[in-house]
Parts: sequence; structure tokens; C-alpha cells
Amino acid sequence: MQTVSLHDIEAARQRIAARTAPTPMVFSSSLSERFGVPVHLKLEQRQTTGSFKLRGASNAVASLNAEDKARGVVTASTGNHGRALAHAARLEGVRAVICMSKLVPANKVEEIRRLGAEIRIVGNSQDEAQVEAERLVADEGLLMVPPFDDPAVIAGQGTLGLEIVEAVPDVATILVQLSGGGLASGVAAAVKGLKPSAKVIGISMERGAAMKASLDAGHPVQVEELPTLADSLGGGIGLDNRLTFAMCRDLLDDVVLLSEAEIAAGIVHAYEREREIVEGAGAVGIAALLAGKVEPAGPTVLILSGRNIDMGLHRSIVCGPAKRERAA
Repeated sequence: MQTVSLHDIEAARQRIAARTAPTPMVFSSSLSERFGVPVHLKLEQRQTTGSFKLRGASNAVASLNAEDKARGVVTASTGNHGRALAHAARLEGVRAVICMSKLVPANKVEEIRRLGAEIRIVGNSQDEAQVEAERLVADEGLLMVPPFDDPAVIAGQGTLGLEIVEAVPDVATILVQLSGGGLASGVAAAVKGLKPSAKVIGISMERGAAMKASLDAGHPVQVEELPTLADSLGGGIGLDNRLTFAMCRDLLDDVVLLSEAEIAAGIVHAYEREREIVEGAGAVGIAALLAGKVEPAGPTVLILSGRNIDMGLHRSIVCGPAKRERAA
């Protein structure tokens, strides 16, 4: 079985060092007091493009040879990977085409356009956007840079795991966002390679969690993509998934799903108690703790994976019903 090793992740860190920024790890007094163990927040939403996706995209583009760079790159994205690939490609002077569904929030589409990438809006799911990306590979010779099921992308995301273990050497539990599995498998490979005793738990949403459905079925399956506050976690894992399904199956200790109200409560807590603005996917680690769906054992790290939320939506969440439901 093809996989991504700790060596691959360490090599990726060297490759992207000048293209990404190590992000802060901070201690959460509010969550630590509430749960009785040290809880730390990995502030990955402060990455240059507002999410962890820059790590994988930068490693993928930096790994290309001159001939591949001349072809240009294409991907299907729920927004954050597209933004990261657009940024990484612009730094290298490479053409980038980003295919997205109609479910991708307008603010994410506009940021990708601002970075100079070409945009294709196709269909109502990431799977439909993926079909368009594959057409561009066949018809125009562009090079596919997948959002998750790619060894260079996984290795790039895994650099976040290296930083977690270095910042919190005694970490016992890590809550990581779970969608297509690029981040979860990369972080788990890094963490298990350095500290095998640490538990890595994948967190997703109840509405359209493709990886969880696939793990339950024992093989990749297709699920309906539904609107969710955790829009970055939408999309399928690919029926021909080569890497992330097996890595998540073998490396994750558990998978937890959250309701929309629980995700909203996580956004509210991040803003009011941690003074951090995060999108729905970025708040799922906090949300899982607040909902009682994970009982942390020992030092715990939550990844705040992205901040690219529409600010009108953010205001409505922090001023709306979720405010009344949040933890005191």
C-alpha cells in the first residue's frame, strides 16, 4: 500500500519553509479549566491564506519540475485548497484553474479570483467540480493537484503535525478536521511517527461526512453533499481513493460527527472566549469538546484550521441562537 512516511513529511517541511509560516500554539485557559487537562490551540487559521491548505499546495507546486509548471495546474476545491493553490502557483508563475461547485461561499470564490487564478463554477457538489477538473486535464493538458489524495499534499499537511509535537511534547490527544483526509492522514502520520501513544481523533459534521461513511462501509463510498457551516469539510473522498482512506483507517483512533448547532457553538466560543475568528471547520475541535463528544485524556491540542468565513455569517452566528447555547 502506498503511504506517506515521516521522512516524506520532514522533507516537505524543508521544501516549504520559505513559502509558509509556522503558526502559533497557545494555551486555552477557558477550555483547560473546564475539562481539567491542558488544552492548547494550534492557530493554523493564521496561515498566509487563512487555512492549513497552503502547506499541502505549496509542497505540491514546489515539487513540480519545469515542464510540469509550464503545463499549469488545476484542482477541484471547496474553497480553501483552491485559494492555497492559487497563492502557491502565483509565487511560482504557474497558471492555475480552480473548479468549484455552487455550494462554495462567495467570499472564498472572490479571494481565489483576487489571487489571479481562473475559476470554473460547476454543479452542486465537489464531485461535479472534480469532473470538470479532469476534463481540463484531458483537453488542455493541465496538471491535477488534488485537494487531499496526493502524497505531496498529504506530506505538506503533515508538517502541522511536526509542529504540534514539538510545541507540546507530552500531547496525549489531538483533534483534527476530517474531510477528504489529507490533513487528518498527514497529521496522524507525523504524530504517530514521533509519538505513537498520542490519540488522533478525526472531527467532521453530520451533514455529508464522506470519510466517516466510507470508513463505516469499509471502502470509499459516495454521499450526498449538503450545505453545512463546516463547508470546508464537504465533498467526497473519491471512489478510487489511493491514499487517505487507508491512512485514516489505519492511523485515526476515532471519528466524531457534529450537528450544525454544535459547530455554531464552537464558532461562538472561539470568538467570545478565545478571541479568534474561525470558520465552521476551524471550530470543530472546540465544538467536539463542548458537546461532550470527546473526553480529553491528558494534554490536548485542537487545530483551528481556517478563518475564511463570510463575516456576515459570522456575525449572525455569534449574535444568534448559538450564543444562548454556548457554554458559560
